[in-house]
Amino acid sequence: AAGAAGQEKQLAPTLLSFFIYNPKLGPKEGEEEKKILFYHPNEVEKNEKIRNVGLCEAIVQFTRTFSPTKPAKSLHTQKNRQFFHEPEENFWMVMVVRNPIIEKHKDGKPVYEYQEEELLDKVYSSVLQQCYSMYKLFNGTFLKAMEDGGVKVLKERLEKFFHRYLQTLHLQSCDLLDVFCGISFFPLDKMTYLKIQSFINRMEESLNIVKYTAFLYNDQLIWSGLEQDDMRILYKYLTTSLFPRHMEPELAGRDSPVRAEMPGNLQHYGRFLTGPLNLNDPETKCRFPKIFVNTDDTNEELHLIVYKAMSAAVCFMIDASIPPTLEFCRKLDSIVGPQLTVLASDICEQYNINKRISGAEKEPQFKFIYFNHMNLAEKSTIHMRKTPSISLASVHPDLMKILGDINSDFSRVDEDEEIIVKAMSDYWVVGKKSDQRELYVILNQKNVNLIEVNEEVKKLCATQFNNIFFLD
Repeated sequence: AAGAAGQEKQLAPTLLSFFIYNPKLGPKEGEEEKKILFYHPNEVEKNEKIRNVGLCEAIVQFTRTFSPTKPAKSLHTQKNRQFFHEPEENFWMVMVVRNPIIEKHKDGKPVYEYQEEELLDKVYSSVLQQCYSMYKLFNGTFLKAMEDGGVKVLKERLEKFFHRYLQTLHLQSCDLLDVFCGISFFPLDKMTYLKIQSFINRMEESLNIVKYTAFLYNDQLIWSGLEQDDMRILYKYLTTSLFPRHMEPELAGRDSPVRAEMPGNLQHYGRFLTGPLNLNDPETKCRFPKIFVNTDDTNEELHLIVYKAMSAAVCFMIDASIPPTLEFCRKLDSIVGPQLTVLASDICEQYNINKRISGAEKEPQFKFIYFNHMNLAEKSTIHMRKTPSISLASVHPDLMKILGDINSDFSRVDEDEEIIVKAMSDYWVVGKKSDQRELYVILNQKNVNLIEVNEEVKKLCATQFNNIFFLD
């Protein structure tokens, strides 16, 4: 966004620091450093770390006097914004984000103007909560680490996880979808759904150590045996991290000799995305990532086996106390591979037929985001295909910010409501909230009035959502 002959430059928001502390670990004076469990960037001088943590502690304590039940969530300053989150008792996570800057030149010198109102609290608070959920998925709770080996083990796990994870936060492109952290479901007809259901039942029976299964097609969820909150974060990991790392040109026909180089595997296209690389090598390692689910009560530890054929992927989760052997992996490959390959092409065929029947949908003039709080279903025509690192919105950032503002308004009240905003030239933004569902529509039409905008949105609800919005 360089304007006026390179005079103005916009600098996106960036992560300044991220730290985790527990005030109970260093209560005495002179022991403040013991509170700090993780600090990024690590090269910050020790006293500054202590000072920053102390400041956060003070803010949290101070605000408690005004609101004992709801602790502080964020602190706004001119240059940055701090977000606080207490995921487990006395464990605090803090993320400091620099406000976006407009760099101008005055008399040949750069002058920085901080945009203090640009960042949406709800978006970045959600990003911080997801940092914890993602850590917990792969490591279990902070408390578990303390039980496993005290502060030392917790520090090691935090260092190992966040060192990598923080590099994947693309703060400049976070938006409403980060607040929802929803799941995109694959649309299916009943018959194909039953085929998948019966496939899962057969697999769980043949591979009797499987505890939970999830089935995805085209990066969209079809079936999951996990609790919603666990599936939501696992889904985020699969679609933003694991699948993009294994991108491949999809197979057009069933008979393309894609695996000719691997003897004995010509009859199917199945392969492990986690675990063994080559089943024919007796030395190959059968190591699978561990995940932790149901951490609130039973705290189950599982091996995550992700197996893919064409566009279909199945996650088998087995109890972590049972180490999967090479023999088990070969068995899985020989049973699941051929059936999943056939199933994947069935789904593909069915999907194409359905598409033809419903008519080739033209690029809609509607851009919308839909979210259902009950089943976490999310649908967006605003975001282009997600790249491995970010999901790009195809509309102006100012419009995305209006969506975020409407969402914040919705979360303040429990009643159903509708908000219509006239945005910049010829743009209208409509937000509807009804019965645990939220819909945000962006319209771009010349010379329309409020009544016409309302009619357009009604049309969209009728065609896309079979009138599930009962307000009208």
